[in-house]
Order: sequence, then C-alpha cells, then structure tokens
Amino acid sequence: MPAPGGRAEEPVYRPVLAARRGELEALGHLDDALAPLLSPILQLSEVDKTVIGPLTRLPPGLLPAVDIGALPDTTASALACRGVPLVPVIGLTDGERRLAALGATARAQTQRGVVRLRLRQDRAGPDATTTAVERIGRHARLAPEQCDLVLDCGDVCCPADVRLAEPRVRRMLDWTRRHAWRSVSVVAGGMPPALSRLPIDEPVRVDRWDWLLWQRLADLGVTFGDYGVASAAAQPAVDRHLTVPYTGDGAWLIHRWSRRRGQGDQRIADLCRTLVSGPHWPATGANFSWGDQEIARRARRGAGAGSATNWMAWSTSHHLAHVLNALARATPSR
Repeated sequence: MPAPGGRAEEPVYRPVLAARRGELEALGHLDDALAPLLSPILQLSEVDKTVIGPLTRLPPGLLPAVDIGALPDTTASALACRGVPLVPVIGLTDGERRLAALGATARAQTQRGVVRLRLRQDRAGPDATTTAVERIGRHARLAPEQCDLVLDCGDVCCPADVRLAEPRVRRMLDWTRRHAWRSVSVVAGGMPPALSRLPIDEPVRVDRWDWLLWQRLADLGVTFGDYGVASAAAQPAVDRHLTVPYTGDGAWLIHRWSRRRGQGDQRIADLCRTLVSGPHWPATGANFSWGDQEIARRARRGAGAGSATNWMAWSTSHHLAHVLNALARATPSR
C-alpha cells in the first residue's frame, strides 16, 4: 500500500481516537504490515494500568501521538519513563510550562511533535497563527520541520458542515506554505454526536461527510484523518442499545439492536448475522480484520455477546482496515 508520493514508509492515515480499552484493543490487533501506515492521535483522559499496559503492547512500527489535554504538564514525560513510545501533541494555546515539558519529551523520544490546530477553537488570522507557531518554537524548542501539522475541523456531520469547512481548510492550507512542516493532515469527525433518534433493529445508513471533505481536498496532497467510529463531540451521548457502527464506502451502517432481558447472546448474534449478510461486509469476509473475525464468530454464535467496549473494539478494528484499504485505492481528482 503506497503512501502519497510513493513513500511506503510514511503514514497515510491519522485517526484521532480516545485512549480507551476498546480503541486500544483495536490498535493492538492491527496487522503488523499496516501499523507503519497509521499515525494515530490518542486523547488521554486518565493514566492508569488500563491505558499504560495496552500502550506498551502496540504493534511494531505504530508510533502514536498523545494528546494529554487537561492532564498535568508532566504526563507525557511520565508515560515515556514507563516505556510508552510517543510523539507529544502540542496546542497553539498551550502555556509556556506545558510547551517546555512537551518539547523536552519530544527531544528525548523522537525529535518530533504534532501541532494540533483546532479550526473552530483556534480562530485567528494567518499572522496571529504564525506568531503562535513561533511561540511554540521558542518554548518547546521545536521547528516546524520537526512537527506534523494537524488541521482539526471537529464535527463535519452534514452537507452544510462540509460547505463551511472546505474554504476554511483551504485558507489554512495556503497559510501552511509559510513553514516547512513534516506533513499536513486534515482531520474531521463525521459520526453524529447522538444516535438515539435512529431506528432500532435495522441497519441505518449514515453518510461519512468527513470522508467527502477529504476527497474534496485530496488534490492538495493532505493526509486523511478522522475520529474513527466515534463522534468528535467532547461528550457524546450514551446509547443504551446494542450498537455496532460498521464502515463502508462513503457511509456507515449503524446497527442498533434493542436489549431484551436475558437475551444478550441471542440479540448480538442476530445483529452480527444481519451485518455479515449486509452490503458493507467485505469480500474477504472475516479475514478483513480482527474485528471482522470477532463479528463473524458472534454471527455463528461461537462466542458471547461481549460489552460496549468489545463492540467499539470490533467496529474500530474494521474501520481502520477499511480506511487504509480505501486510501490505497483512492485516486485523487486533479
């Protein structure tokens, strides 16, 4: 699977994933051949053994960027000391102490950082943004050529969102030419923040507007990024039904099955049988990804119902494999 420009060693996909058990399990089961093509940003909300253990067991060649968000400034260096390989994520509004701490971690680990520019939150003109980047350089002691730039659009869940985001991203991409960034990625989240209004007990198609946005921008040579099968919303709504989003070309099929007391195994088996007989099930079947293997097992009633964490792991595993496969086939229009 060649990367843009024919550089097979360069990542071609940058998903933003919550550092939860489901997402980390999906990354842990990623095929070794695909791992170097993936460059995830992991958003940490806490640091405990459920996070540190999986982070130290990621496949060879998979080097995550870690966004410590509201956690203490020393979190990134503490993770590095515990054997977690990482690239620190830097925000334009990070304070001087945090920039210094993240820069020290970057120099001690990989000599690299990820600058995450949130287009909805970091609203500033090109000159002000350049000033912010220069401030990062002073305090983190990292030059743009040592950093991957991520233009994060947040939610892009309808045609109107795409129409608003595209010109804004194009203006920012013009600005990026002021600096020699290692790479430039455009990230957007296409999953609606709430699925509770969707029908139950039948697959429902939901368009992937994040993928459409990238297709419109792919001629500019930017790397694709998304939020996996989760919403970009800070606090997505909790769904009380059995829910398995399944990624296809240009759309998800959202499977929401009602719960029935004492029938968990039967209900998830019915959901998985519907999924494997549906239009998005890959031609290679269960061999497509680890997540597809687990779904096929439940369709045969070869295992239990699992939990919401398991369903997220299976959906994410399939999604990562599907996106990498789609990027390998994509031919940007020029």
